[in-house]
Amino acid sequence: MRKHPLYLDNFREREYILNMLTLDTVYQASFTLKEACRVTDLIRAPRMFPDKEVYLKTENLQTTGSFKLRGAYYKISKLSDEQKKKGVIACSAGNHAQGVALAAQRQGIDALICIPEGAPISKVEATRGYGAKVELVKGVYDDAYNRALEIMEETGRTMIHPFNDPDVIAGQGTIALEILQEMPDADNIIVPVGGGGLLAGVAFTAKMLNPRVKVYGVQAAGAASMVSSINEHKIESLPSVSTISDGIAVKCPGDLTYDLCSKYADGVVTVTDDETAVAILDMMEKQKLVSEGAGAVAVAAALFDKLPLEGKTVCLVSGGNIDVTILSRVINRALIKEGRLADITVELQDKPGQLQEVSSIVASSGANVVGVFHDKTGNEKILTSCTLRITMETRGFEHIAEIKESLLKNGFQLLGESH
Repeated sequence: MRKHPLYLDNFREREYILNMLTLDTVYQASFTLKEACRVTDLIRAPRMFPDKEVYLKTENLQTTGSFKLRGAYYKISKLSDEQKKKGVIACSAGNHAQGVALAAQRQGIDALICIPEGAPISKVEATRGYGAKVELVKGVYDDAYNRALEIMEETGRTMIHPFNDPDVIAGQGTIALEILQEMPDADNIIVPVGGGGLLAGVAFTAKMLNPRVKVYGVQAAGAASMVSSINEHKIESLPSVSTISDGIAVKCPGDLTYDLCSKYADGVVTVTDDETAVAILDMMEKQKLVSEGAGAVAVAAALFDKLPLEGKTVCLVSGGNIDVTILSRVINRALIKEGRLADITVELQDKPGQLQEVSSIVASSGANVVGVFHDKTGNEKILTSCTLRITMETRGFEHIAEIKESLLKNGFQLLGESH
């Protein structure tokens, strides 16, 4: 993939650009963003964390449903009149596209977004709905990114990079200002990480305001490019990424963000997709908040004790633009992870009353049967046998174990059950 001009091989050049990022810059960004972004709520989550003092910074309720508007809006506001006349270009399949589109629309600037052609239709239409032109590019994100760079060179449009830009980083840093203005005694802030712009901005700003506060990043285990880079003390590019958290599925962090995260963050950990799915479900059930995968990883890290948290902890819920076509799959995955949805396969004798007896045992245990598959082909060695697979809503793993024990006591054999 071609390198954006902001990616600099010379560390001194990177250091020069990073010196543009100051606390004053973040305050300037905060003032500028008052006309476009809302100060999102910081809410306690006692039902999710009964034994900890955990708060959620609800950027999923931000305009466009994501924090990305902050960095995009501030970056675009800093453009010269000549740059504004030529317009802006960006590459994204999700939140950054919508943030750039709305930021450009609010400031009367022409925006063109390159989006991989396989992106969800809902995200493409949302980007158009905010006033941007869209060019669908054959292939994957890297192909769309290369096309955006070509257009930038051909037309003179300004590239609005999703994370590797000091102005974008300053815009994201305004979140830390809001957190520490409302809760100056916060002990920990946990932040989702993709390319690192959000963590860089929040960690830098938080440490400038209060060096005592701990700032941690969280990546999806299937896209842990920043974790790998920090562990290896150099920028690492992954050959591929795979995660339900598509908003942070980044193969390579930015060089500017890597430098800032290495210096100011107190650590970066990973969570699995199953853990993220549980966090999404818990926020829906217990906090009435909808989060996308990328937005839920910080909460997942707190739920599954990935970090040594004491005192007041703020988890940043960075976005809520989950694709509704996969939401049901994410919920089912979380239910299985929590032992609230289970399959049990029972071997039966092919004779009257067997199905009724199994159903009676399951019902008397308090489980709710939501699916039944009766296979009469059965066991090829025992021609009179058949199998029954039952999908049940259960209370948890102990409840599943009770049902299995009851079936075994009544003489039924369980085959290859999963839970």
